[in-house]
This record gives sequence, C-alpha cells and structure tokens, in this order.
Amino acid sequence: MTSKDESLYRDLIIVNELGLHARSAAKLAKTAQAADNGVWLQKGAERADAKQIIDILTLAAAKGDRVRVEIEKPEDLDTLNRIVELFASGFGE
Repeated sequence: MTSKDESLYRDLIIVNELGLHARSAAKLAKTAQAADNGVWLQKGAERADAKQIIDILTLAAAKGDRVRVEIEKPEDLDTLNRIVELFASGFGE
C-alpha cells in the first residue's frame, strides 16, 4: 500500500470559539460542494463527508480540536485551499 500524497490533505486546528456548529458547518459544506470529487473531514477515528452538514456536525468538533480535511483528487486543490482559509479565519466569526 502506498502512502497518501500529502498535498491532498491538510491537518487543521479549529480556532473559532463555538467549534464546528451549524453555521460554520454550513459554510464548510457549501465550500466543499464546489469540489468535483469527494471531500472528507476526519477527527480521530471518525470520518465525515464534508459536503454534508449533518455529517460534519456528528464529529462534535470543538475549539482546539485537530481535524484533517482530505480531497480525493488534485483537481480540487482550490477547494481545499478555500477550506483552509475558512478554518484560519474562524469561519468569519
């Protein structure tokens, strides 16, 4: 088994006070939906479809938690970079 191409994921820290709640999950899902392929969000052993608000909320990710955002194909790097910006800005909150 070959290792994953590191450029297809980013490990991020949640910086906004309320974590990934409904409003931030909606922003994340809307951004992820621009990708042509799958976008995944992982916290520990749990993995969620980043295009689905409900899936994101099931992770119960709080401020300070580390999550991994992964795309399936390099064609979606722009989407990954926009998601990184969302996290860095605390989802504008």
